[in-house]
Amino acid sequence: MKKKEEAGSIIEFCPIRNVIARFGNKWALLTVFIIGEQGVVRFNELGRLIPDVSSRVLSSTLRTLEADGFIERKVYAVVPPKVEYRLTEMGESLLPLIRQLTEWAQTNMKRVMDHRKEYEAS
Repeated sequence: MKKKEEAGSIIEFCPIRNVIARFGNKWALLTVFIIGEQGVVRFNELGRLIPDVSSRVLSSTLRTLEADGFIERKVYAVVPPKVEYRLTEMGESLLPLIRQLTEWAQTNMKRVMDHRKEYEAS
C-alpha cells in the first residue's frame, strides 16, 4: 500500500526512486553483472561466484531483479529442483552501464579510499 503523501505525487513516478534505487544494495548490480558474464547460471553456482552473500539475501535480490524484469527464472520439473537464471533483454541493456561504472570504480578507487581516510582523520 502506498503512503498517503506518495499517492498521485511525483514520487511514485521518479526514476531514481523507482528504478535506480533498486540497485542501491550492494548485490543487485553484481548479480546482474555475473549473470550477464555467465549467460545462464543456477542458484548455487551464483552463490559460489559471490561467496560473501547469504542465500537469503541472494534469493531476495534475485526475486527483486525478476520482479523488475531484469532477469528471468526457469524452473525445471526434476528432482532435485533445478532453477536457472538469465538476463532479459532489458537486463542485457544494463550491462554496458555496469561495465562503465566498474571501470570508473577501478580507476578512482584509490582516490575514494584516500578521501575516506582524510575524512575520518579530520
